Amino acid sequence: MFVYDSGCRNTASRRGGEAGLSFDQIFSSHASECWQNHSVKQPVPMSVSAVVFLIGTLLMPSQVFAQICKPISERTAEIGCWIVIDDAVGQLPRAPIFWHLDTFATRAQAETAAGKRGTVVESMGKIWLFTIDVAEFRPAGGERVSRIGPLPVVADQEYSAQYMEAIFTPGMTAPAHRHSGPEAWYTLSGETCLETPEGAMVGRAGGSHVIVAGGPPMHLTATGTETRRALVLILHDASHPATTPAGDWTPKGLCKAR
Repeated sequence: MFVYDSGCRNTASRRGGEAGLSFDQIFSSHASECWQNHSVKQPVPMSVSAVVFLIGTLLMPSQVFAQICKPISERTAEIGCWIVIDDAVGQLPRAPIFWHLDTFATRAQAETAAGKRGTVVESMGKIWLFTIDVAEFRPAGGERVSRIGPLPVVADQEYSAQYMEAIFTPGMTAPAHRHSGPEAWYTLSGETCLETPEGAMVGRAGGSHVIVAGGPPMHLTATGTETRRALVLILHDASHPATTPAGDWTPKGLCKAR
């Protein structure tokens, strides 16, 4: 008798991610291994409900298994997308809104300079102060790195800022998904192609910043030849998840040709 080993699947997923494979490539390349290498010497009785659950699990879309991003507390490797913090920022001023990125020598200095909508994050070997505010905002002290915006936000909406660290090797993808608010990237190295129903856009280090409104489905691919390292903001509706799968949309593969 053969059984499916979810631990084997997790190991395969980790190895495949390090090799730059999508989930579908990982699953197809390791499916036979995860089934066939785990024969049991004694029969294991399975209830009808267990069999139905197992079959249903295998037939689920890959997005159910694929993790778009995971909490940084679950980090087991450098490669991947890691949620550093999700910080409530409330309603925003009735003016163009930007994501301000500043660095500080110490965390204490950054926390002292943080305002009402400021969040201190340690990532990519630096101490950052991320702030959601109007264009003119500047913290006391620190070094200005970038200002990204304006962000497409809605007046009177309660927002939360989810900040992430994304490290993808060329060819790695994220499954189709959508956000409940605008997403923006600050790319430190490499490049990323993002496909939406409106077409494809590319964000690369030293180039234009990528900003995409909440709502539309999207599919991300790390392109180029260098490892993509980026800081990511999802300024999402505080009453909804930042990210949900978009199983109702199939990308055209516009980023594969780049």
